[in-house]
Amino acid sequence: MNTAKEVFGREGHNASAQQGVDSNPDPALDFAHEHRHEHINHGGAAAAHKDRLGGHDEVVYSAGTTDKSHDLMDKPSQDYTTHKLRDTSAEKSVDEESGRVGAVDETEESTGRRWTWKRFYRKFRLPVHIFIWLFFTEWWIVGLVFHRNDGLGWLIPFLVYLAVSLRILTLWVPASLFMKPVRFVWNNTCVRIYNIIPGKLHQPLAAAGTVAVFLVGSFVPEETGENTRANRAVSLAGLVVMIIVMWATSRKRSAIPWHTVIGGMLSQFIIAIFVLRTKTGYDIFNFISFLARTLLGFAGQGLEFLTNDKVPKLTWFLITVIPAIIFFVSLVSLLFHTGLLQWFIGKFAVFFFWSLRVSGAEAVVAAATPFIGQGESAMLIRPFVPHLTLAELHQVMTCGFATIAGSVLIAYINMGLNPQVLVSSCIMSIPASLAISKMRFPETEETLTSGRAVVPEDDEEHKAANALHAFANGAWLGLKIAGMITSVLLCIIAFVGLINALLTWWGKYWNIADPDLTLQLILGYLLFPVTKLLGVENKDLRTVGEIIGVKIITNEFVAFDTLTKTHTLSERSRVIATYACCGFGNIGSLGNQIGVLSQIAPGRSGDVSRVAVSALISGIIATLTSASVAGMLYTQQVANNT
Repeated sequence: MNTAKEVFGREGHNASAQQGVDSNPDPALDFAHEHRHEHINHGGAAAAHKDRLGGHDEVVYSAGTTDKSHDLMDKPSQDYTTHKLRDTSAEKSVDEESGRVGAVDETEESTGRRWTWKRFYRKFRLPVHIFIWLFFTEWWIVGLVFHRNDGLGWLIPFLVYLAVSLRILTLWVPASLFMKPVRFVWNNTCVRIYNIIPGKLHQPLAAAGTVAVFLVGSFVPEETGENTRANRAVSLAGLVVMIIVMWATSRKRSAIPWHTVIGGMLSQFIIAIFVLRTKTGYDIFNFISFLARTLLGFAGQGLEFLTNDKVPKLTWFLITVIPAIIFFVSLVSLLFHTGLLQWFIGKFAVFFFWSLRVSGAEAVVAAATPFIGQGESAMLIRPFVPHLTLAELHQVMTCGFATIAGSVLIAYINMGLNPQVLVSSCIMSIPASLAISKMRFPETEETLTSGRAVVPEDDEEHKAANALHAFANGAWLGLKIAGMITSVLLCIIAFVGLINALLTWWGKYWNIADPDLTLQLILGYLLFPVTKLLGVENKDLRTVGEIIGVKIITNEFVAFDTLTKTHTLSERSRVIATYACCGFGNIGSLGNQIGVLSQIAPGRSGDVSRVAVSALISGIIATLTSASVAGMLYTQQVANNT
């Protein structure tokens, strides 16, 4: 079996390059054309710099990629809307029927038994679709008739039924029939207004509109309990301060894409309003969190089989958290094998790709991180990683630091934390991470995936033979992840205990004994201004500062454990602290991300290390912006579920 060094390393460069020519559908992904930061080599702008290279380096273009950044009002290009990939023999589009995004050349020999199911599906396609549609229709009608006024309700069945119906309809009716009238209305309303406004006023008006949305959403609702307008004003001020700090410390302020920043912050706020201020949004996220909590029961059944019926009732971390992580990772692996996960992530990524003007690789990673984690999301764009620009690497890492993965989300819910807060924070952090990263490290080069959002297929080395193989591989990967989490927690907590013992011993010489001088105490005072700007109650400032500090130097597991054991916090402070800690932004994750990306692209390990610290800071700030937004929109309904 080839080692990573043989596949990616410089020693085997010629062999791997030749292999890339034979098997890679995109010539720009060939390792022989690995990204060089001395020039811009992936788009039309590269030609202008050819003389600077001495005139001897040939510019390699990516198939289906455009060098034009897409405006929200622009008409999408052909590659932009159909997401086509090209190989050396023919061009073919994504297989919409199977839901596989960015499908490359597949043969019956390479896909094996899956072709049997495809042939069956294609032969009985109409009956299968009718059966699925009737099943979900009946479910919705039953919910509407029998559960309209009870706890089950009819909204969730209706939304699922609507999504399934639209999906089946678009499989039989060309999507253009729906999009043409929508595009006609769009072009004759928004586009006309947009074109009337002078170009130099576009961004100022967009910024003013965003500020107006923040002000109306924060201050118009009436005051209730701790949710005073004064507290909301403090949280809003904190958000403004964080944006100013990111702008002041930007790598190149003149290159900041304000469309992405404005759109990202506005998207974050709208998602928060939908979740925290509307009953529909609350019910939807409550249903999602209910599904997440249900997964815990299934993992408990497996644990009960391996032990006895008394062990799952224990409150040990090793018992309540680790089995859920293993099961969830295995389930994600199965969904990835079937193509459902790629299809969902691909659709989710298109929104960020189109609306926020980020590259396709950035959109895919941003959409995938809350579902499969910081390391696994980078694996989705494995062929592109060696060719990412510095700004893209920064964004990929920032996304990982700004949110948490579904596997540990299950664990945190089982620890007694607010499920609606956790789930909504994962989604809110996606646009926030894009906005903050682009302020701190704006794009100054031409990106390889600037014209499309594609999830490449797994190569043969990483592809499972069948669903059982994928599920088993996922179980093994889940076990490794669980083992890593367990060992890291053990070592970090022990190391922090060692530091605290030394600080306490040293503090006695300064007559610091009540409370003892500890790392948490120091961080609590250092982060005092941060917690104040988030809108935390005055009496809880140092306590929340300690919790956030613990999250940064250790990890969110320890911080959440401390939060659940702290009973003196007000409900508002508890909600803000939960949002502030809901991310992988800690020193341990820094090493994890450097290791994963360096393993995927050994030639870029220096670049990864160069942007890692900046990405960590950006990820932490992105998570804190979600906490500020939560402080503006805090309600007693949310607090009651904490």
